[in-house]
Amino acid sequence: MTETYPVVKGAEPFFFEGNDIGILVLHGFTGSPQSMRPLGEAYHEAGYTVCGPRLKGHGTHYEDMEKTTCQDWIDSVEAGYEWLKNRCGTIFVTGLSMGGTLTLYMAEHHPEICGIAPINAAINMPALAGALAGVGDLPRFLDAIGSDIKKPGVKELAYEKTPVKSIGEITELMKKVKGDLEKVNCPALIFVSKEDHVVPPSNSQEIYSSIKSAAKELVTLDNSYHVATLDNDQDIIIERTLHFLQRVLETSSLQGLEHHHHHH
Repeated sequence: MTETYPVVKGAEPFFFEGNDIGILVLHGFTGSPQSMRPLGEAYHEAGYTVCGPRLKGHGTHYEDMEKTTCQDWIDSVEAGYEWLKNRCGTIFVTGLSMGGTLTLYMAEHHPEICGIAPINAAINMPALAGALAGVGDLPRFLDAIGSDIKKPGVKELAYEKTPVKSIGEITELMKKVKGDLEKVNCPALIFVSKEDHVVPPSNSQEIYSSIKSAAKELVTLDNSYHVATLDNDQDIIIERTLHFLQRVLETSSLQGLEHHHHHH
């Protein structure tokens, strides 16, 4: 699938070279890497190697998105993962909304991932399904779902229309990911906004209950709506994620040391 439209200014993917620890940073449905860039920059500032891919059909025009499948979005994420694997021995994944869904997908399919931090991840969106079940013929495009942000004056760079065909694709992705949640067993830090007008917070509760990770934590964000990465709790997300990475890295290096001692 080739995109017809140029990438909108600000929606470009980002790649930051750093140390041997990589972080894959994933944006959401109809959105762009812009929603994740502040996190990517903060993680790079802390020394990490960061990749924020642009999902196929995103950040250009919604007509491009209409031509993509959820497999195209997975492929975009896998390409970013490859970029990191060529540079890093240890990889973490974080993502917002459908980016959180794709974060879970990656943990389900790549057991070598060291930890994940989904943010308002979607596995079941009744409102979207409801839109599809509308009476009569559906239009090609529905109104936007982007930019659900509490903080005044902040805009998410997201499409002003949602292709109906794409709703079918995200629904399929959510079904896939939801059905495989018990395959997730890496450490997980799950962020959920108390008030979210796009993805019901119960999604994160269900993710928390269903994954098999021994180390898992659910963090409630009190002062943000759906796009929490651009909202009032941005600093909390950055701080908690960096702390989580450090803890996971310390624990795994301690285990490595213990294994080492047993051999003598």
